[in-house]
Amino acid sequence: MAAVMTAPVGRAQSAYDEDVVRLFTLATVFWGIVGFLVGVVIAFQLAYPVLNLDLEWTSFGRLRPLHTSAVIFAFGGNALLGTSLYVVQRTCRTSLFGGPLLANFVFWGYQLFIVLAATGYVMGVTQSREYAEPEWYVDLWLTVVWVAYLVIFMGTLLKRKEPHIYVANWFYLAFIITIAMLHIVNNLAVPVTFFGIKSYSLFAGVQDALTQWWYGHNAVGFFLTAGFLGMMYYFVPKQANRPVYSYRLSIIHFWALIFLYIWAGPHHLHYTALPDWAQVLGMTFSIMLWMPSWGGMINGLMTLSGAWDKLRTDPVLRFLVVSVAFYGMSTFEGPLMSIRQVNALSHYTDWTIGHVHSGALGWVAFISFGAVYYLVPRLWQAQRLYSLRLVEWHFWIATLGIVLYITAMWVSGIMQGLMWRSYDSLGFLQYSFVETVAAMHPYYVIRAFGGVLFLSGALIMAYNLIRTMRREIRVEEEPGRIVAAPVPAPAE
Repeated sequence: MAAVMTAPVGRAQSAYDEDVVRLFTLATVFWGIVGFLVGVVIAFQLAYPVLNLDLEWTSFGRLRPLHTSAVIFAFGGNALLGTSLYVVQRTCRTSLFGGPLLANFVFWGYQLFIVLAATGYVMGVTQSREYAEPEWYVDLWLTVVWVAYLVIFMGTLLKRKEPHIYVANWFYLAFIITIAMLHIVNNLAVPVTFFGIKSYSLFAGVQDALTQWWYGHNAVGFFLTAGFLGMMYYFVPKQANRPVYSYRLSIIHFWALIFLYIWAGPHHLHYTALPDWAQVLGMTFSIMLWMPSWGGMINGLMTLSGAWDKLRTDPVLRFLVVSVAFYGMSTFEGPLMSIRQVNALSHYTDWTIGHVHSGALGWVAFISFGAVYYLVPRLWQAQRLYSLRLVEWHFWIATLGIVLYITAMWVSGIMQGLMWRSYDSLGFLQYSFVETVAAMHPYYVIRAFGGVLFLSGALIMAYNLIRTMRREIRVEEEPGRIVAAPVPAPAE
C-alpha cells in the first residue's frame, strides 16, 4: 500500500552556487544510463556477433570506445565535477570562484567535449591508439575547459573562509592537476594539415606504448580513484553522520597514494619490448600501492564505527559502504595481477575485464549512486527521497548484476588463459583460438544479462530521482512498521 504526498513548491535561497551542481547531477544520471545501455549492446554483440548489423557505425569496434568514454568521462566525469563543486563550497564556506558564468562555461563546455568525442568514436575519427582517443581538436577543447575547471576549484580554495583545507579537497585537487598533466603529454600530436582532423602522435614504438600506459593506468589512479576518494571522504561521513575514523590516516593515505600511483603504469607492458627494469619498476610500485589503498578502505569502513546498524535501514549508506568494499577488493586484485607470473595468465584475457568492471561498477558507479542519492533531496529541497524502497531495489538488482558480470569474466578469463597456454604431448597448442572463443560464449551471455540488471537498477534510480525532484514522497508500508511521510514544511 502506498500513497504520494507532494511538498509545496519553492526553493530556499542558498549562499552557494548550486545551479551548476544540479546540472552536473542531471548529466551524471543521463550519461550513466547512456553508457550502461551501450555497454549492454556491445556485451550482446560479443555473445551474438550478428547484432553488429554489418554497419560500421554500430560495430563493436566503434561502440566499445564509445561505451568506455561514456561511462568514465561522461558518467564518472560529471559525477566528479558536480560533487567537487558541491564539496569545495561547503568545506570552504564560500561560493564558487568566478561565479555562475565560469561554472556554466565548464558545464556546457564539458558536455560539448562529450558529444564531440562520442560522434568521433561512432564515425571512426580517432587517433587509433590504445584508448582510441578523440582527435586533436577535441583534445584542445577539453584542455580549455579543464583549465577553467582548475581555476574555479583553486580560486575557491584560495578565497575560503575556513582556514583548514578538508582532505576531500586534496584528493579532488590531485585529480584535477594530474589529469591535466596526463592529458597534455599523452595527446601531444601534430595535425597532418592545418584544417584537417587527422593527426599523428609525437611518440612512436615502445615510447608510445609506455606513454599510453602511463596515461592509462594513471587515469585509473587519479580520475577513477583519487577523485572518487574525495567523494568517499565527504559523503560517507555525511551520510553516516560520523566523523572520519582517522584524519591522520587520511593524510598518509593521500600522500602515499599520490607518490606511488604515478609509477605503476609499466606493469601493463610485461613481456613486451619495454626494458625489464621498467617492467619490474611498475610491478614493484603496484605491489606497494596495496598498503595506502587498503589504508583508505579501512578509514572509510571504520568511519561507521558505532553506526553499523544504519546499514540495515539506510540503503544510500549501503551504496557508499559497499563501494568502499569494492575499492578494497579491486586494489588487492590489481597489485596481484601486476606480478609478472600472474600477469602471464591474466593479461589479454577476460580476467582483466572482470577486474576493471569490479572497480568501475562496484567502486565508481556505486559511490556515484550514493552521492547522487545524497545530493538530489538537498539540491531540490525535498523532504527526502521519493522512495527508500526503490533505492533498496536498485541496490540489490545492481549488486546481483555486478556479481554475475565479474564472476562470469573471472571464470571466462582464467579458462581463456589456461587454454591459450595448454600444450599437447607433442608440444603443439592444444586449442585453436576459435575453440577458446566458443568456450567463452556462455560466460558472455551471463555477462550481458548482468549488464541488463545493472542498467535496470539505473533506470529505477532515474525514476526515483525524478519523483524526488518533484518533491513527491511515497508513504511505504512494511510488515510490522509504517514509514509515514513527514509533514511538508512551508516554502521559504
